Amino acid sequence: MRNIFRGVWKVITAPFRAIWKIIAAPLGVLWKIITAPFRALWWIVSLPFRLIRRAINFLNREPAERPLTEVFVSLTESKDARAALIEQIEAFRKHLLRSVIWLAIGVGISFAFNQQMIEFLAIPGGGLDKLKAIEVTESVGVFMRVALMAGTALGVTPIFFEFWLFAAPGLRPMEKKSSLIVMPFAAILFVLGMAFAYYVILPSGLPILTNFLNIQSELRPASYFNFVTGLMFWLGVAFEFPILIVILTMMGIVKPKMLKDQWRLAVIIIAVIAAMITPTVDPVNMALVMGPTIVLYFISIGLSYLVVSLQRKSAISG
Repeated sequence: MRNIFRGVWKVITAPFRAIWKIIAAPLGVLWKIITAPFRALWWIVSLPFRLIRRAINFLNREPAERPLTEVFVSLTESKDARAALIEQIEAFRKHLLRSVIWLAIGVGISFAFNQQMIEFLAIPGGGLDKLKAIEVTESVGVFMRVALMAGTALGVTPIFFEFWLFAAPGLRPMEKKSSLIVMPFAAILFVLGMAFAYYVILPSGLPILTNFLNIQSELRPASYFNFVTGLMFWLGVAFEFPILIVILTMMGIVKPKMLKDQWRLAVIIIAVIAAMITPTVDPVNMALVMGPTIVLYFISIGLSYLVVSLQRKSAISG
């Protein structure tokens, strides 16, 4: 009986409902037009708070921990696991593409002051007047090489951040926060390594190289700037060693006790790398490269212990 009355009611009210829809449609559009500025203003005002909330949720999200053997087995048996792997590869590709974009932005910004940078880098060699170009495109190559080095220095922090975004979903909350705090030091260490090469290594190494065996060298822009930018870049990379150790410790690949026990072997490896990076064969410049690198190694041991301690606290609190 109830269904009969309900059907009759729908039939009776159908014209009124149709009229209401016809009237309400333009009113709804008009209401959206009137309230659009207020909704846009609210979206803009609330955007920082929504981003902060998303960031907090992201930092506090626990990863899904699975044994490595189980992951490999699921890849061979489950289509969903293979689809998830493809999704991770696609995510890595996107972060890698964005890293290249950040590098391009850094290079583009460096074009604005590239001439001043070239003049600054030429000071240890006696200035631009001492450089003699032989090839027609030599100066163009120098311009692009210096721009690339400056762009790398500018883009190192956002590039590290892109790789952090890719790795962060697999980290515990404490590991995410600690690695995010450490990240700005990547740019600082890179710039410190470049500054060390420019202010310490080049002033002591170039006079020896340009007057070796009492033979005065004729400096070309290509060879000179390839040498200077290469030395500055690789010393900047060498100064990133503590950041690398922190990342490897978080991944469980490196243990602080292993670093502590193998410090003698590490010193030998550092000596070999210093001999490869150092522009001259004299022990003084080699020692100048080895000194800060060894100090950074022992700092890395302390940072590795700190990371392990934070991981234990995170596991206990979890």
